[in-house]
Amino acid sequence: QVQLVESGGGLVQAGGSLRLSCAASGRIFSINSMGWYRQAPGKQRELVAVITNGVATNYADSVKGRFTLSRDNAKNTVSLQMNSLRPEDTAVYYCKCNGIYNIYFPFDSWGQGTQVTVSS
Repeated sequence: QVQLVESGGGLVQAGGSLRLSCAASGRIFSINSMGWYRQAPGKQRELVAVITNGVATNYADSVKGRFTLSRDNAKNTVSLQMNSLRPEDTAVYYCKCNGIYNIYFPFDSWGQGTQVTVSS
């Protein structure tokens, strides 16, 4: 019922920047947390950044100081500004969101994934 639409992935040189956006759509009553995960080939999916209860933001140690997560509550959207990108940031990035829709049902939704490739 709740779908996530991602945008902003692509190819960038090391040291460059990208901005990922994710918009949640559906009959959303409330959002508990929303953020980004990533998965590189042969590796487990890992949390990159997440905002919980609209204010508390957590980042993976590997991206602190380089990535910034922001949320637009009115649009049910989060954006991830990624600066000083490194080749090791190359991965498929997935938006994730959980909360309540239809005033009753919990949801836990994943985006399709968007490829981020950082060249050396």
